[in-house]
Amino acid sequence: MSLLPSATEILFALGVGPDVVGMTFECDFPPEARTRRIVSTTTLPEGLSPSEIDAMVRARMAAGEDLYTLDEGALRTIDPDLVVTQDLCAVCAVDISEVDEALAHLGCRAEVLTLDPMTLDEVLSTIATVGHATGTVEQASELLVTLRQRLDDVALAVATLDRPRVAVLEWTDPPFSSGHWVPDMVSAAGAEPVIGAAGERSRRIEWSDVGAAEPDLVVVAPCGYRLDGATALAEQVIAAGVLPPDVPVWAVDADAAFVRPGPRVVDGVETLAHIAHPHSVSSPPGLSVQLRGASTTNPRERGLRSSLPAVAPSLPCRSSGRSGAAEAAGGS
Repeated sequence: MSLLPSATEILFALGVGPDVVGMTFECDFPPEARTRRIVSTTTLPEGLSPSEIDAMVRARMAAGEDLYTLDEGALRTIDPDLVVTQDLCAVCAVDISEVDEALAHLGCRAEVLTLDPMTLDEVLSTIATVGHATGTVEQASELLVTLRQRLDDVALAVATLDRPRVAVLEWTDPPFSSGHWVPDMVSAAGAEPVIGAAGERSRRIEWSDVGAAEPDLVVVAPCGYRLDGATALAEQVIAAGVLPPDVPVWAVDADAAFVRPGPRVVDGVETLAHIAHPHSVSSPPGLSVQLRGASTTNPRERGLRSSLPAVAPSLPCRSSGRSGAAEAAGGS
């Protein structure tokens, strides 16, 4: 049973999809995963804007209220041997303590495997960890060889190129910097991450911080959003005038290749490498769109405004362990 979208992706990539019997409402890749029983759902209503998600999560966390629910009836029926979950952040998935309590209450003796990567290397290491837990060590090794070769190919392609300064935004209202493995992804793509640090939690920032970082590129990668939702948010950011006006702005499919710590983060590295070095690296299709190119205005000659209109998301933001509401959980 998987209680994390990235864990679901890893399990299917290792060939144990037929053994996966339960997952969360957010597990949507590969498409076959949608045929499994949903055992974990959100308590947040649909159709909230980014600022509404942030406010509601903060309020519920402060009140000690749950953001997710476990279907005990499903757990009792499934009676899993292995439960794969996380202990990274209570905002992104059901809390590990609730999992333990539910299993104890039901008398379930399942092994609980917790995945908590903070860096790109640790994301890859979790694949080996899941391989050991599921008896697919050889498959995990083969997958890792392929993923690392792709990263090596990117590194070779960008090795002699200038490294543009890239600001990745993981939430837009309020703005949050990138964190965890995302800055590593930027570095692996041949660029310099200018807000957020590898292995550290994402944090709330001000729009003036983005300008002060003097980015050459801005990438909008809001946790919990696909490319269409990220594009809408990026367009609102541009319209609000809160970014340096001569900096190119891109939107990316955050759920597919950035915020879920699974095999597809390598797709994200390739996407970032194409954004930073379009003539040297090809991008996987359907993961990014450029919304604004460079202009002739110097961003340092303009002040940044601090207001941003709300945009309603297609799904609440919790998929990766980081969100605009993450600060409520200690800056996850």
